[in-house]
Amino acid sequence: MRRIRRILVAVKDPLARSSPALTKGAQLAIALGAQVELFHALADPLIVREGDRGAASPARRARGEAEAAREALERVAARIRRHGVDVHSHALWDHPAHEAIARRALGTHADLIVLERHGGPHRVPWLLSYSDWEVLRLAACPVLLVKSARPWRRPAVLAAVDPSHAHAKPARLDAQILEAAAILRTALHGRLDVVHAYSPPLLIDAGDPGAAAYAGLVAGAEEEARQRLDALLARSRIGAVGRYFSRSPAPAAIAAAARAARSSIVVMGAVSRSRLRRLFIGATAADTIDSLEADVLVVKPGGFEADLPRRSRGLSVLTLRATVS
Repeated sequence: MRRIRRILVAVKDPLARSSPALTKGAQLAIALGAQVELFHALADPLIVREGDRGAASPARRARGEAEAAREALERVAARIRRHGVDVHSHALWDHPAHEAIARRALGTHADLIVLERHGGPHRVPWLLSYSDWEVLRLAACPVLLVKSARPWRRPAVLAAVDPSHAHAKPARLDAQILEAAAILRTALHGRLDVVHAYSPPLLIDAGDPGAAAYAGLVAGAEEEARQRLDALLARSRIGAVGRYFSRSPAPAAIAAAARAARSSIVVMGAVSRSRLRRLFIGATAADTIDSLEADVLVVKPGGFEADLPRRSRGLSVLTLRATVS
């Protein structure tokens, strides 16, 4: 993971009295000496009633709403600047919101997107259109999904790795996850733990004469997992870390380790299991994020390219036609 120099904080409501994403984006900027942009996409259609001659023109209304959003963002930016942070604010008409956020991050060469995770469980993430998931799907840079309103205070950071490279996971991704987790640990003066969920041999009938041999295979699988993790950590040179191993599926294993370690941030990678790899994240990542109470930093494999139009879609106008009774 490259050094975090530019952070884009996606602001859903510039008039909100508080925003965990803003708070934690500012915390990271202070800790890392990074520049911040507060970005708001005016993505809802501008509603125009047919025949309403007394109203301002759509273009004038659009300019007024954009300017009001910029002023609101600038008030927030002024508060953050008091802490010595280089802060910029930007609001524009573009839709849909997730595309606008990913597009802005790409255009400004952001190293990190920070946004709040909205809504309940995403049961079928590739069929839904929640902005947080769509940003995660499209963004080329890492994305921090803020799930907790509590500010960080020497947070425990948990890195979820898989040195077995299950499901053709890129080997380099584990190194990126550990690097990102180590950056957060150092910058926020926290602690770093690592979790590895490995697959044991298939269970056989306990009454089978080979049950004792199976127990030996299970022990061997755990030892092999420990050796793989030891080798990965040795290559990463990140120093002492807490270690968690589990034979449970990855979502349950990571959630259990996060609870045990009292993790405030979980760092994980997202790899699609589909041939449509640029269209949605994998089900394992989706289930894991839903199961966590901690904030989640999602890292993508190196070389990932954002699959979205580079040009803003601009203002969307919805005309309500008059009805004749």
